[in-house]
Amino acid sequence: MTERANPYFILQKRKGHGDGGGGLAGLLVGTLDVVLDSSARVAPYRILYQTPDSLVYWTIAHGSSRKEITENWEWLEQNLLQTLSIFENENDITTFVKGKIQGIIAEYNKSHDIREDDDTDKFKEAIAKFHKLFVMPEEEKLVNYYSCSYWKGKVPRQGWLYLSINHLCFYSYLLGKEAKLVIRWADVTQLEKNATLLLPDMVRVSTRCSEHVFSVFLNINETFKLMEQLANIAMRQLLDNKGFEQDRSLPKLKKKSPKKVSALKRDLDARAKSERYRALFRLPKDEKLDGHTDCTLWTPFNKMHILGQMFVSTNYICFTSKEETACSLIIPLREVTIVEKADSCNVLPSPLSISTKNKMTFLFANLKDRDFLVQRISDFLQQTTSKIYFEREITGSLSSSDDEVGTALQFNLNDSRVPTATQALMTMYPDESFSLYSCFQAKEFLKEQAWKNHFTEYGQGVCMYRTEKTKELVLQGIPENMRGELWLLFSGAINEMATHPGYYEDLVEKSMGKYNLATEEIERDLHRSLPEHPAFQNEMGIAALRRVLTAYAFRNPNIGYCQAMNIVTSVLLLYAKEEEAFWLLVALCERMLPDYYNTRVVGALVDQGVFEELAHVYVPQLYDCMQALSVISTISLSWFLTLFLSVMPFESAVVVVDCFFYEGIKVIFQLALSVLDANIHQLLSCKDDGEAMTILGRYLDSVTNKDSTLPPIPHLHSLLTDNGEPHPEVDIFKLVRSSYEKFGSIRADVIEQMRFKQRLRVIQAIEDTTKRNVVRTIVTETPFSIDELEELYTLFKAEHLTSCYWGSTSNPMSRHDPSLPYLEQYRIDLEQFKVLFALLFPWACGTHTDDLALRVFRLLDHNADALINFREFICGLSVMCHGDLTEKLKFLYKIHVLPGGQFIELCKTLYNMFSEDPSEQELYHATATVTSLLLEMGEVGKLFCSPAHKTDEEDEDERIAVPSRSKQERHQLEDSSPKDTATSCAMLLSDDDTSVSSYSVLSAGSHELQCEDIAEDTVLIRSGDWAITFEQFLASVLTEQALVQYFEKPVEIAARITNAKNVRKVGHQHMSLSDYEISLSG
Repeated sequence: MTERANPYFILQKRKGHGDGGGGLAGLLVGTLDVVLDSSARVAPYRILYQTPDSLVYWTIAHGSSRKEITENWEWLEQNLLQTLSIFENENDITTFVKGKIQGIIAEYNKSHDIREDDDTDKFKEAIAKFHKLFVMPEEEKLVNYYSCSYWKGKVPRQGWLYLSINHLCFYSYLLGKEAKLVIRWADVTQLEKNATLLLPDMVRVSTRCSEHVFSVFLNINETFKLMEQLANIAMRQLLDNKGFEQDRSLPKLKKKSPKKVSALKRDLDARAKSERYRALFRLPKDEKLDGHTDCTLWTPFNKMHILGQMFVSTNYICFTSKEETACSLIIPLREVTIVEKADSCNVLPSPLSISTKNKMTFLFANLKDRDFLVQRISDFLQQTTSKIYFEREITGSLSSSDDEVGTALQFNLNDSRVPTATQALMTMYPDESFSLYSCFQAKEFLKEQAWKNHFTEYGQGVCMYRTEKTKELVLQGIPENMRGELWLLFSGAINEMATHPGYYEDLVEKSMGKYNLATEEIERDLHRSLPEHPAFQNEMGIAALRRVLTAYAFRNPNIGYCQAMNIVTSVLLLYAKEEEAFWLLVALCERMLPDYYNTRVVGALVDQGVFEELAHVYVPQLYDCMQALSVISTISLSWFLTLFLSVMPFESAVVVVDCFFYEGIKVIFQLALSVLDANIHQLLSCKDDGEAMTILGRYLDSVTNKDSTLPPIPHLHSLLTDNGEPHPEVDIFKLVRSSYEKFGSIRADVIEQMRFKQRLRVIQAIEDTTKRNVVRTIVTETPFSIDELEELYTLFKAEHLTSCYWGSTSNPMSRHDPSLPYLEQYRIDLEQFKVLFALLFPWACGTHTDDLALRVFRLLDHNADALINFREFICGLSVMCHGDLTEKLKFLYKIHVLPGGQFIELCKTLYNMFSEDPSEQELYHATATVTSLLLEMGEVGKLFCSPAHKTDEEDEDERIAVPSRSKQERHQLEDSSPKDTATSCAMLLSDDDTSVSSYSVLSAGSHELQCEDIAEDTVLIRSGDWAITFEQFLASVLTEQALVQYFEKPVEIAARITNAKNVRKVGHQHMSLSDYEISLSG
């Protein structure tokens, strides 16, 4: 439909668009827009260019709204029409118009830094539609959108699912009926993909109080994977408040990036691939995958070309075979000496040879784009070489310093009293009776020889070929003197230690002599760490343990120190040097056992849930019994946190640690299931949890290592068990092998999937516990009910999260600290408080609301850190809603004392407070009367005030400054009728806001106020004039019954809470009731 036209341009609207559902065409177009996403292909408005004598039209502009297209039309009329009339030839006109439009587009792209691979026009349309439909600010980034059906009751609604960084949204428009849904990812408690007979592909999204079902996806796996990823980001924010930061360095290995997805979606995909890559090869947590390609690897130990995939990242080249257990390989670029292309042949097409410093050469072949790959590896090698050169330069400059500096450095590190453990404590404190155990010595010698033969055949160090034979040797037990070296290798800690030379020493030096809560807890637990071992019965072992734990607490203050870390670290120190033990601890806490050792042991609780799921699958006949006795949750936490070190004899538990460093957490799950399976009959006959715990305790005490060269070391668990019949001995190697035979089918990717599900449950349960504890702590201090406090806490936390999503004046990390007491974990700043003040506080009304919110915030912020916690928030709200007359007036008075209080502002507050009250007129007159009375008091009191009787500065701070008025003004106030008085008061209250704020600044800064720079209509008082006391203010208000009744009336908070839940402030716009009913469903 043509709406405007001139000789060269035509503005058209698509038929049926914007008819409001009134006609059949409008209904059909609206429905098709949603169902077919036609708005993303055909914009509702467009401008065409056509010369008078031509039949060809050129589309030169399109828009999604009338406002947008009108702006383009007006620009064309103002800037092009007159110019076009100069041309005589129509071809010249066409050339000019096309060139001009292309130039404008190029200039816009340049000024907005738009690259070729940025979001497509179709996706930009979807972004605009998303922001418009759900009233989201520009800061809310859309990741992707999918066509699907949403089941509202028993009726499916076909529409579009929009997945943004912080929200899941759905929109449907079907024959005039609109359906919207908005859910915060942070409110999701369960996310599952399953199938029924009716719905073969279904995604169920659950929150605390509702459930939503989506189906009929074109690609359910991609959609669900993205949903999982976004929910994981939200859980991470709840856990440690690390907000999502978009990574702009997207992988470049693939020449052609897909154009159908957003840049943010590609970024998230790249992150997910990097996470899987790091987990597969145990690489440092900041390593980013650049790309991967299919290839073959020549394996000299069996003379074969193995099919697999090569992975290239910034610092590593890795390989894994298609057959999972055949072979894997990790080549750090710091070890690479030569990368060269060998000659191709029929047997070996596109070969690539990589040589390393330890004289190993790896031959890859069947590479699809060898030249491009070699170029990428060369680029990364160049970066690696420059890093190594830089590190050597620094190390060289340190070593070339004079001896005095070196001695001082050593003195600081070691405190001059305690020698550093430069080797594994086990070698420094060997068992004196070792030589007597000749059979054990022989077994140990055979193990060492087996590993040496393995190194000869498969290579030694980080670049060794890792095969099924490597795993077999690990299961047979690692020799005592090779344990530290192989733990470093298999855990990946060797890479972090190699790339951070001197890091541990610097950390020890910085942390030495510093004291905090973590160091206090470390000191308390030092002598509880393997006290039965000779290495920790002297100061050297204790000091080494102290240094490692303290250094880690300073490296990672989010974890600091957690009980159980001391037990694990003491074992690491027995087999590894001090610095090696530190990096092994880093690998454990930050990669292999994520979130295990934070203040709430979230990772261990997550894996406890995973273990329960696995028990349900693998030992179903025992599961119900164990659940009834609550045994699984009791046993698993100590088993997982200490890797069985606290519940099994030491010499047996280290074999478990061997397997754990090689295969990861699946070993712990397998072993735990084996322990349950071995005791299944006894556990089924248990009557209570104590009996079950005794059975399992005795079994674990009986696990022995017959190959161990160590004498049996009693541990705490065995000392606490009763004197019943001991369990027959269980060989640790047989137990481990049995766990692989029965439960070895458990895959790492399945464990990660289960971890995601349990992480949602655990973190939301922690949030609920925090809320209950906050409410329980504060309920006796306030008249609000428990339900009201829970609702208020939810709104308080939601406002904190919203500011984290869309920016705030303060750092979210400073406002959320899980280590603080419950009441102080979430804190809000002034901008967040203003939003809640406008929604919940009864005195908020009109244009004066923000200024009043500032005054209230300053009063509630007791420690002046520009943040208030939930208790402070409730304290202010309680006074306004449930305080008695004196409390409310005292609160009102106090907020106008701080800082540099002034009479005009108090009057403005009173006037605005009543603007929507049913008795507004009566209250307005009462306010005017009180104002007049206070002014008279000011003038009378001024006669008795002299410079010689000035009050202390503190007394001045507790008074409100009164403006001087002329005799004529006072006479007018005294003699006027109530109506006139109200008018005069209104004049007083209508002072310019800018002038008032100027007064506040001046009065806060100095007692000697100057009026020259302030507007003429603002009346200020100099420091010589006196101020009104609270008693005078209270007495004046008590003279007016209307004001007394207003302030004595209690305020029902329930209605305000309901309104706050239904109205969400986003920028300067508000969501509709129906939208936000659902958006707060969690």
